[in-house]
Amino acid sequence: MASRLQIQGDDSVILRVTHSNLKSFSAEVRFSLQMTVEAVKEKLWKKCGTSMNSMRLELYDDANSKISDLDDHAKPFGFYSPLDGYRIHVIDLDPSSVTSGGWLEDTSLVEKYSISDEAYMKRDGTFRKFKEKLASQNPSAFESKISENYMEELCANIKVGDRCEVEPGEKRGVVKYVGQAESIAPGFWVGIQYDEPLGKNDGMVKGTRYFEAPPLHGAMVRPDKVKVCNFVCQNVFVAMLILELTQLA
Repeated sequence: MASRLQIQGDDSVILRVTHSNLKSFSAEVRFSLQMTVEAVKEKLWKKCGTSMNSMRLELYDDANSKISDLDDHAKPFGFYSPLDGYRIHVIDLDPSSVTSGGWLEDTSLVEKYSISDEAYMKRDGTFRKFKEKLASQNPSAFESKISENYMEELCANIKVGDRCEVEPGEKRGVVKYVGQAESIAPGFWVGIQYDEPLGKNDGMVKGTRYFEAPPLHGAMVRPDKVKVCNFVCQNVFVAMLILELTQLA
């Protein structure tokens, strides 16, 4: 009874969300207890791409025991007494859904953006030209200002296997290496395997192999450029748009 009375206030809960078709999808989402089940479905549609009409929701407790089906659209979410740490499982009932068949998790089906090295070199204001300018001025003096533990503290919450997003460009991938890279520069680095061929190497830099990755999928970046989170490999809405355009063609 106490949990159901909470819906009168402005309380909310943080629940883990899983999906029947997206095996790598797992996110923590905050829900207001005053939201209707219909509003919960709308919020989840924006997160995972399953349409509200094709969505069935199940609520599980922190021991992974099923509590109930969220099948009454008009009821407030708080009626089902969810608590922090519980899980909502999204079941996609549409066999032709954009989420079926692993389509959203197969990066080979998404058109890749690429730019030739020649075209990149013609651009002004790129990071490569900025770095080359610094190196040409006094590379030894520049590197001597960087300590051996530079940015080490930023690596505390980054570990191998984490899904991540790298700036600039919101490039997504998996962390493959965390540590120092003396062949590049002093300080700490994070090795990334991008979902798409947006990198510069395969995990080997200047003759030193830091990790294994497909060609042009690897990159070594500073930890302040890395945001760790549970990302689906490609943006759901971009993937849905591509599928829609393909169907219309």
